[in-house]
Amino acid sequence: MSTAAPARESATPSERAGAASSGVVVRHWSTPVLLSVFTLVSLVVFALGASDSTAVFRISEASDAVRLPDLLADPAVTGWALTAVMAAITAAAWVLTLRGRRLPGWAAGLFALAFTAAFLVWVVGAATNNEVFLTGLIAGSFTLAVPLIFGSMAGILSERSGVVNIAIEGQLLAGAFMAAVVGSLTGSPWAGLGAAIVAGVLVSWLLAVFSIRYLVNQVIVGVVLNVLVAGLTNFLFSTVLTADSDLNAPPRFPDLRIPLLADIPVIGPILFDQTILGYLMYAIVALLWFGLFRTRWGLRVRAVGEHPKAADTVGIDVNRTRYVNVLLGGAVAGMGGAFFTLVSASSFSKEMTAGQGFIALAAVIFGRWNPIGAFFAALLFGFATNMQFVFAILGTPVPSQFMAMLPYLVTVFAVAGLVGRSRGPAAAGEPYVKE
Repeated sequence: MSTAAPARESATPSERAGAASSGVVVRHWSTPVLLSVFTLVSLVVFALGASDSTAVFRISEASDAVRLPDLLADPAVTGWALTAVMAAITAAAWVLTLRGRRLPGWAAGLFALAFTAAFLVWVVGAATNNEVFLTGLIAGSFTLAVPLIFGSMAGILSERSGVVNIAIEGQLLAGAFMAAVVGSLTGSPWAGLGAAIVAGVLVSWLLAVFSIRYLVNQVIVGVVLNVLVAGLTNFLFSTVLTADSDLNAPPRFPDLRIPLLADIPVIGPILFDQTILGYLMYAIVALLWFGLFRTRWGLRVRAVGEHPKAADTVGIDVNRTRYVNVLLGGAVAGMGGAFFTLVSASSFSKEMTAGQGFIALAAVIFGRWNPIGAFFAALLFGFATNMQFVFAILGTPVPSQFMAMLPYLVTVFAVAGLVGRSRGPAAAGEPYVKE
C-alpha cells in the first residue's frame, strides 16, 4: 500500500506532473530497509564483536617533513559510537519515508562514512598486526581508481549524448595492449600513451558506426566489442608478445613530485606525487564537469542525450554530436588503458583489466552521470580494491575469499541501492533517425 513522494527522482517529467496533480505519493522503502540491515550488521559485528586490541592508524612516516601523531581507536568504543550514528540516520530514513520524503544525500554519505570507519577500526583491531598506514591506504586507493575514473569519464561522455557505452572494458584493454607494444618499440611512454588513445578511439569508432549509423542495439554492440578485443589481444599476446618479450617491455612514466605541496600532511603524497596520468585524470574530471554544466557545448550534449528530436529542431546535429562524444570517450578510456602498462605494471598480460570497465560503468550510474559523482564513486571502488590487498597483508579475521569479493560486492550494493532512483539521460540507448 503505497502513497507518497511527489516526484520521485527516477520519474519522467510527465510522471512527475501526473503525481503532483493527483496528490499521489510513492514511498520508497528500499533505503530504510537497506540502512537497517547495515546498522544491524554494525551492531552485531563492529560493536558486540569488537576486539580488545587498539587499532593504530599511522598518518606520517618518520621521513616526512611534517610528522603527525598516530590515530588510536578503541574498537569497542568506536563500534558503539558509529553504530549509534548509523542507527540515528536509519531512524531518520524511516520517518522521512513514512512522510513521503527521501533521505538527503549528505545523510546517506555520512552513513557510508560511518560504516566504512567502523569496518576499518574493527578489521585493524582484530588483525594480527593491528597497525596500518592510513595515508598509504588512501593513496593506494587513488592509484587503483585511476583507470576506473578514466573509464567512467568515457562512459559519461558517451551516455550524456545518448549512446550507452558497454565497451569501456574493451577500450581499456585495447589501450593497455597498444601502449605496451608501441611503448616497447619506441622506448617512449609518450608514444605508448598516444597509441593507447588511438586504440581507444578505434574501438569507440566501431561502437559509434554500428550504433549510430546502422542502428544496431548499443548494448549488444558493446558486449561484442568487449569479446572481440579480449579475444584479439589474447591471441596477439600468445602468438606475438610471448615469442618476442622485447615487444612487451614498455618504459614507465616516472612520478612527478611537486615540491612543497607533496610535503603537506595526508593530502600531499596523495594529490601531488603522481605520474602524468594522475594529473591528467584530475584535469579531465574538472574540464568535463565544467564543459558539461557551464558551456554551450555541454548544454547541447545534454540536450541531445535527453531529447534529440527537440535538439534537432533548434539546429543541433544529433548524430554528429554523438559521434564526437563517443570518440572523445574512447580517447579518454585509452588513457585509462595506458595506465595498466605504463604505470601500474611494466608489461601486458591477458585480460589484465579484469572487469574494471564494468566497474567504471557502475561508477557512472552511482555518480548519477556527473563527473564529480563518478570520480568519488570510482574512488570508493578503488578503496575497496586496495583494502583487499592491505588487509590480506595485515592478517585479518576476514576470509581471503570475502576480501577478494569486496570490490565487486561494493559495486553490486552501490548500483542496487540506486535501482529505480538514479535516472540517466532519457534518450540513452535509443538511436535517432532524422525524419
